[in-house]
Amino acid sequence: MSVANLKSLNELTSLCKRRGFLFQSSEIYGGVGGCWDYGPLGVELKKNVQNSWWKSMTYREDVVGIDTSILMNPQVWKASGHIDGFSDPMVDCKNCKSRYREDQIDLSKPCQKCGQSGQFTEPKDFNLMFSTQMGAVADSSNKIYLRPETAQGIFVNFLNVQTTMRKKLPFGIAQIGKAFRNEITPGNFIFRLREFEQMEMQFFCKPGSQMDHYAVWKEARLAWHLENGMRKEKLRFQPHGPDELAHYADAAEDIEYEFPHGWGEMEGIHSRTDFDLTRHQELSGKKLEYLDQADGNKKYIPYVVETSVGSDRCSLALMCDAYRLENEGDKEKERTVMKFDPKIAPVKVAILPLVKKEVLDTPARKLFADVQKNYMAEYDVAGSIGKRYRRQDEIGTPFCITFDFESLEDQAVTIRNRDTMEQERVSLDQVEKYLKDKLHF
Repeated sequence: MSVANLKSLNELTSLCKRRGFLFQSSEIYGGVGGCWDYGPLGVELKKNVQNSWWKSMTYREDVVGIDTSILMNPQVWKASGHIDGFSDPMVDCKNCKSRYREDQIDLSKPCQKCGQSGQFTEPKDFNLMFSTQMGAVADSSNKIYLRPETAQGIFVNFLNVQTTMRKKLPFGIAQIGKAFRNEITPGNFIFRLREFEQMEMQFFCKPGSQMDHYAVWKEARLAWHLENGMRKEKLRFQPHGPDELAHYADAAEDIEYEFPHGWGEMEGIHSRTDFDLTRHQELSGKKLEYLDQADGNKKYIPYVVETSVGSDRCSLALMCDAYRLENEGDKEKERTVMKFDPKIAPVKVAILPLVKKEVLDTPARKLFADVQKNYMAEYDVAGSIGKRYRRQDEIGTPFCITFDFESLEDQAVTIRNRDTMEQERVSLDQVEKYLKDKLHF
């Protein structure tokens, strides 16, 4: 059997629209760049990714969760450096007015859109934060920002969490939330968005111990991606060189995935030193020191190790990794299948009565209702059984259960495995146990 992986994001974009994973935002009005809507299957996929991350990060003794506001006092962004320094250099084509990030094009070559040479403007800084006004009067004094990252909400709540939860170093604070960046050139489907969701954890530790924790979290984060079913050969660590490090970091490394358009950052692990807490202490005038009773009541500002992954990019990587085209060109045997790990798959089980007849529909719907108590499931009666199998393969459903006329006699059903296409006869009273054994997550 021949198997082909995803060749381009266009194939995946088409599948996602056709099967209800993702739609262009405001599509009936022509869409809006860098924004996408998650359909019924896409939102299940993303929620599964987020739930997997949340469980791995917070179902442990040394990390707690938080959910901070999108709108924050503008001084937060002054302290973090976003107001003064959160910008990308951009250039415009004088001929077609196309806009590019300076670091993503070769200015000595023709414009990628119109083909004209020597038509680029001088680079100028472009602040990536979205601004708006708060209150009844729209003036500069009421200016506020949509947060460009979720991390600062954690930093400004460090002492609130530490004191109320009685946490001792080292410990972490995790959150999942929306962030907004006015990207110059969004693209590659949902790889680079203007509105996206981050899954971030800030791990606070004693100065001098940060590199030990950095090494531990690096391996833990790679292991999580592998546990979600990603192929190891599609993942790699990419360290930041001395000239690539952010001004606040003393070490940084990305987990990259090999997308159809090339290797791209999916998650960052950063040692942020004490930069953020120090800056917030300086600008707010509030002490953000930790009292270390185990070290003679010594006071100091903790160092921080950060893990930051976008749930959108992670979802994209999982879809790219799961995509398979088997027996390409063979009309009888060709199938597109999304080989999601079962815990990530949007739909776990499909109930398929052999034909659309009431004598099968009633008991099949009872089985569907029972399965739905524990798993996201679909009930599908449209088309031949073969077409329904292919439809479920294309959305990544691990198991299809067929209720046929024989089921009325022997009280058993046929369960088909997505990956092997093998079929097994299982008694109705054993279906729950069968699924529990197979869908072990």
